[in-house]
Amino acid sequence: MNNPSTPPTFPKHDPGSPAFWDVRFQANFTPWNRGRVPDNFRAHILQRPAARSFIPGCGNAHEVGYFLALGWQVTAIDFSSAAVAQAKHLLEQNNLPNYCIVEADFFDAKWSAKPFDLVYESAFLCALPLVLRRQWADQMAAVTKIGGELAGYFFVCADKKGPPFGISASELNNLLMANFDLVENREPTDSIPVFVGRERWMVWRRRGDRNGLPAQAG
Repeated sequence: MNNPSTPPTFPKHDPGSPAFWDVRFQANFTPWNRGRVPDNFRAHILQRPAARSFIPGCGNAHEVGYFLALGWQVTAIDFSSAAVAQAKHLLEQNNLPNYCIVEADFFDAKWSAKPFDLVYESAFLCALPLVLRRQWADQMAAVTKIGGELAGYFFVCADKKGPPFGISASELNNLLMANFDLVENREPTDSIPVFVGRERWMVWRRRGDRNGLPAQAG
């Protein structure tokens, strides 16, 4: 993780475009990168049987190797080509297959064709422009299997200057509670400086049927 006291100067780009993130990964300026597998995630995955997982906005994707070691199927995506290159390089360094890292758009409809058992959220929602939040929530419901989980770290605070863009607990509830039940909500003990005191580990369980169809079996 690179977190200099004086950030470099970058060209002005919209954080909703890959170019915004490409220049930051290329400059190795990624203060949101935990640089390791965080504790709450590690403990949660150990309690679950291996299944299919999805990591949107994966960045350096440190968690991919952990999923693979425990027998999970993983699809990790990012629309930044520089992020994908770094994530693949990290897996290669650890002698792990990198085919599960894909340069792609989370909002592509193809990801909902076969919903996932677990979707991992880590510094993705807080990276998106605010106007995409409803679209993010709808897509999360579409890509999460009935009975599956949306689990991860949410930047719950009043700071709307970003990225990272904060979100209030009430707004997050309004976005997700139509399709998910909140089953776990706790303060992490190993937050990195950019998130410390301003993030929550949450697990949301997908409920109901999907587009009026019976719940998926298996």
